[in-house]
Amino acid sequence: MPSTPRLALAGIMAGALVASPAMAQDVKIGGLFPLTGDLQAYGSTSKQGLQLAVEEINAAGGVLGEDLKTAFADTKTTPQAGVDAANKLVSVENVAGIVGAMSSGVSISVARAVTSSKGVPQISNASTSPTITTLEDNGYLFRTVPSDALQGRVLGNLAYDKGYRSVSTLYVNNAYGEGLANTFKKQFEKRGGTVPASLPYEKGKASYRGELSEAKKGGAEALALIGYPQNGTTIIRQGLQQGLFQKFIFTDGMKAPEVPKQIGGTYLDDSLGTVPAAPKGEGAAHFESAFKDAYGELPPKPFIDTAYDAAYLLALAMQKAGSTEGEAVRDALSEVANPPGKEVGPGEWEAALTALKNGEQVNYDGAAGSHDFDENGDVPGIFQQWSFKGTEVTTIQRIKPEL
Repeated sequence: MPSTPRLALAGIMAGALVASPAMAQDVKIGGLFPLTGDLQAYGSTSKQGLQLAVEEINAAGGVLGEDLKTAFADTKTTPQAGVDAANKLVSVENVAGIVGAMSSGVSISVARAVTSSKGVPQISNASTSPTITTLEDNGYLFRTVPSDALQGRVLGNLAYDKGYRSVSTLYVNNAYGEGLANTFKKQFEKRGGTVPASLPYEKGKASYRGELSEAKKGGAEALALIGYPQNGTTIIRQGLQQGLFQKFIFTDGMKAPEVPKQIGGTYLDDSLGTVPAAPKGEGAAHFESAFKDAYGELPPKPFIDTAYDAAYLLALAMQKAGSTEGEAVRDALSEVANPPGKEVGPGEWEAALTALKNGEQVNYDGAAGSHDFDENGDVPGIFQQWSFKGTEVTTIQRIKPEL
């Protein structure tokens, strides 16, 4: 089995630790986000999502009788910097859990080098690589976003249904890019389309004209760009300037208003994009209202609500376990995220606290939807089809993938 089963041990460990609440870590969680680098467009807003959850929790009673504290570290969107930042959070800040990282490659490196060996639960709010499902992580890595094994299928279907029959892919050379490019290719070809070229690109280059020319050689009608805004805008601009590509297909990593603002004009108005999305409901409505009150309008970016939910889940697991000890918190995560139990949602910390203190089970239904962890820490999910209109991000529809 790729990781330690979470459900089988949860009841035994949590029950034992409620009776003996010795704490190995502080009542503190860490935020491991890209505040610089390719994914910086999402790091600061994910940080706000986490902070909002902590503010609500502390206003309604805190965790284990204390205010929940936070510490943040910058991954710089690179694996080594992410590992260094995670080590600081665990060894210096003494956090009992980590929200992040965002890039799949960073999350995988952190899980291998830090959290799985040091016994600190880690919940990524954005890492979608299928590799994570079977990662040897000792059961310490979870995520509040669905795997790209699902997103790739959705994107392949949408591209075919839009009328494309020949699409090349250009993907960032990491676990996220490769995994999503492979699942897109498999589904698009299954439907009857062709992928003339599927090419990796390296971050930080001034020119991608060679990669773009290779992608066009097979006569592709459109380019599926699986990457991040910083280099993605360079690729789009050069593709347009060379007259190689006028039609673009995007994934969650490119869903940022900074992209069309930097490109200018209406070149991206007919683009097709996908992203994990929250179902409409009371939880999502509360989150949006609370975020607006705290920070202003909710940006049209992914992974803010999933960071918020990850913070709630870690806090609930600590409270359920009666401890901040890593193994106990890890095993309690599935108990507070999965049925059965009293359903609690965003902004309902006081009700959750009361239920747990009374010995009841709770089942958190989050701002980003239900987070029913399976034995690999994966969650189900729905997706959103989106596009750009001028400099705005527009929502087309929500899609529930067939499993």
